[in-house]
Amino acid sequence: MKFETLAIHAGRAPDPATGALREPIQLSTTFERGADGSYPQGYFYSRSGNPNRTALERAVAALEGGGEAVAFASGSAATLAVFTLAAAGGRVVCSSDCYHGTAKQLREMLPRWGGAAEFVDTTDLDAVRRALEPGATLLWIETPSNPLLRVSDLAALAALARSCGALLGCDNTFASPVLQQPFALGADLVMHSSTKYLGGHSDVLGGVVVVREAPSATLEALRTFQGAGGGVPSPFDCWLLLRSLPTLPLRVRQQSGNALTVARFLAAHRRVLQVNYPGLEQHPGHALAARQMHGGYGAVVSFQVPGGAAEALAVAARAHLFTRATSLGGVESLIEHRASMEGPRSATPPNLIRLSVGLENVDDLLADLDQALGR
Repeated sequence: MKFETLAIHAGRAPDPATGALREPIQLSTTFERGADGSYPQGYFYSRSGNPNRTALERAVAALEGGGEAVAFASGSAATLAVFTLAAAGGRVVCSSDCYHGTAKQLREMLPRWGGAAEFVDTTDLDAVRRALEPGATLLWIETPSNPLLRVSDLAALAALARSCGALLGCDNTFASPVLQQPFALGADLVMHSSTKYLGGHSDVLGGVVVVREAPSATLEALRTFQGAGGGVPSPFDCWLLLRSLPTLPLRVRQQSGNALTVARFLAAHRRVLQVNYPGLEQHPGHALAARQMHGGYGAVVSFQVPGGAAEALAVAARAHLFTRATSLGGVESLIEHRASMEGPRSATPPNLIRLSVGLENVDDLLADLDQALGR
């Protein structure tokens, strides 16, 4: 099936009890055992499994072209589950430009379990090769990255990871499966903060990890962490996410088109020093993004203004249509001064503003940015 068809039908079927087209929300925390002590329906306790979670996991695995998906209560919980695979003496090599929560987990939590982390520019293949050689167990990349929108070569990095005996994991949140399919380029694991584009309405928190192969030892380890750790999404959270998937391709493609228009506008604006967006021809990763992304370049744009942090905060404060808020992927457009949100260890340029471009009329978005920049 084509992607749009999968987005509507994967993981779904009419309810066998009533014929309802939408699946019921199964709120029960426990399930009846058979007389012989078995669980004939496949469920025994909601921390370990729930019909709504099963439907969501099947749908996301299908959209990513993976073997199986494992859902969590947040993107951070999903990332942490992957990092446990590298614990107890393992070492993670991670993109130096990455979500600050990911860096915090690797710097502060992984060492408690006996693991270690190294941050490198994953657009530099020689630097990645040097970092992997001393026995890395996991190469973790974001492409496009957060918040500088750097583009890493998934196929080349997959080959490097394989040659060193490491897994390649890709945070595919910014691109979504609509625009980028990491498994087709050699990734072993794909992660999403499903709070973002998969949910798409700023009303549900979640995360998911998809594995290339199922069954596998990697999948079993993730399932163990999911059940024993207990950081699982509620049935209603899963229902909300599954509700949003049918419109995913429509939302992401339109938002990406709006973002490209916004990026071109900003690149020509006299009050902007630098625009970070892989859809721009002058972006250093544009040619690579054109090869490994399809149908758009994502809906996150970051840009830098003269005047440092004070002016960046002032620009965000003057926006009217863009809401000052942290997150991305929703139907509404957001603006934020990224460094002040990330805290004192932030490596983000202090004059950087990050946009999550939504579904509003793009002319209205341009007018709002113009007045915010021009005063």
